[in-house]
Order: sequence, then structure tokens, then C-alpha cells
Amino acid sequence: MNNQLKNGLKIFTLNSNPELAAEMAQLLGCELGNCSVKQFSDGEIQINIEESVRGCDVYLVQSTSQPVNTHIMELLIMVDAMKRASAKEINVVIPYFGYSRQDRQAGPREPISAKLVANLLEKAGATRIITMDFHSPQMQGFFDIPVDELRGAPILSHYFEKKGLEDVVVVAPHKGGVTRARKMASQLNTPIALIDERAPEQNFTENVNVIGNVKGKTAILFDDLINTAETITTAAHALEKEGAIAIYACCTHAVFLESAIRKIEASPIKELVVTNTIKVPEGKMIDKMTILSVAPLLVEAINRIHNEKSVSPLFEFSFVCKQ
Repeated sequence: MNNQLKNGLKIFTLNSNPELAAEMAQLLGCELGNCSVKQFSDGEIQINIEESVRGCDVYLVQSTSQPVNTHIMELLIMVDAMKRASAKEINVVIPYFGYSRQDRQAGPREPISAKLVANLLEKAGATRIITMDFHSPQMQGFFDIPVDELRGAPILSHYFEKKGLEDVVVVAPHKGGVTRARKMASQLNTPIALIDERAPEQNFTENVNVIGNVKGKTAILFDDLINTAETITTAAHALEKEGAIAIYACCTHAVFLESAIRKIEASPIKELVVTNTIKVPEGKMIDKMTILSVAPLLVEAINRIHNEKSVSPLFEFSFVCKQ
């Protein structure tokens, strides 16, 4: 095991993103823990931990991506198993946190499902959450245990900085993304623009206007996730109409419904850059897509948490540039 790590750290993966977990274990200099995840004929999930975890600091890697509910149940059952096996600390690494968009009552008699999932994780026995880019910052307040919310912006910004693009403007595809766009623009030292849009229906966006100068510029659209791709592709068409000479798009979480890939391929987006917080199936890979790994960032967070060091430097663009 890596000399920087104390004894007693073990990392396990479930079924959502084993490739990411394997890369993390390799960077940590250890093997993935032995466990099995099976289903009974009626769909019930059965988990067996096949090695001792008594007194250990364990890290469970599981994005709650599609199929969301199955992956959440796998995670809850695994946390419960770890608690009953006398693990000392149960650190849950959730690169993509499903249900995070349901973080408030948007209408009468609606649940706050994000808070429910947070309660379930704590009740199961999780002692810490490590994640990336909640849909909204208020999610951290739903937990009564430590939460480390790492950011994808520095990784994505560093990629575009290395490309050496000229005359760049960072564009928020909707008003809710202005803070994220401003952060990336600050890291790249560029101006920002905003797509003024209307959303008459869920998962449908009607863009109205581009606020800011994009004519003759290279535009980078930045969002936390892409689901249907309606927002990001409509924004790309609006930028093309306003005279942007090249259009890139990026996000932390590639949720990607089937229709999203078709829309992106047919759009003026030159390159789509995402991270591997969610495993992108082979059938959804396209030539214009680039996938960046978040494993080094997550491993550095684990290293610092396990050795009781500050994680604050991980939020800085300058730290990512040194990696």
C-alpha cells in the first residue's frame, strides 16, 4: 500500500462504476476489497463482504446513476453490511449523487427526495460522504455527517487551458449555471455569457436570447450535468446563430438519456468534454466526446482524509494544474 496511507484503509466497489474504483485502487497502491453483489430471482439484492473489515476505514465507491434505485439499494445494503462487520469508518464515495435535483419542493405536495436519500445513507451507517458537484450547494446541509463536495470545474478548465484556445468566452446554458460559468471563466481568465431561456416543460428548454458578446469567439458551454441534452444543444444552436466560430461543451456528470447522444451528434458542438463520475457505455460513445478521469482527485481526497490533512487545496485550480 502507498506509504502515505495508514494501515487499515480498504476500498470497495459496487456495480455502478467498477472501472473508476479500480483506477482509484491502483493510484492508492492497493487492491479492491473482495465482495460479491448478487440478485435473487425476485430482484432482491444480496451482498457478501469476503474479507475482514473490523476496525478498518473503508471507502465504498458507487455513483447512484442509472439504474438509480438499484444502485442506491446496493449502496445502502453495503453500508449496513459494513456497519454490522464492525468497520471503524464508512466513507461513501458517490461521484454522481442521484436525486440531487429533487432538493426542494418545486410544487405543492412534492417530496424532497434528496433529503430522503441523505437520511437513508446516515441511518444505514455512513460516517462521511465524498462526492462531486451536487446539483445545488444546499445539498450539503441535508447531512449531519461530514460532506466533501469536490468540483469538476478545475479538471475541465485545466483541459481547455492546455488546448490553447484563443478568444474564449465561457457560457452558462441557463441562469442556474451562472455561478459555475463564472468560476470556470475566472480559472481561464475569460469573459462569460448567458443563455436567457424559458422552460415551459420539464426537460424541454426554449432559448430566447444570448446575453453577452460571443460573435467571432470560441464558446465553452459549462453545466454540472447533461441529461436529455435539450438545454446544451439548444444553447449551442443559439451561439452559432449569434456568430460563435467554435462551440465546445463540458459537464461533470454524463447522465445521457438515449436521445441526448443523437442531439449532441446533430448539434454544432465541436467537442463534448465530460468526466467519468458516471460510466459512459460503449453504445453512447461518439467521436466528438472526450472523457477525463476524476480518479486522481478522489484519491487525493481519500489520502488527505485518511491522514487527517486539509482537503481545501483540492478546490483550487492551481492544485489541479500541478497534478
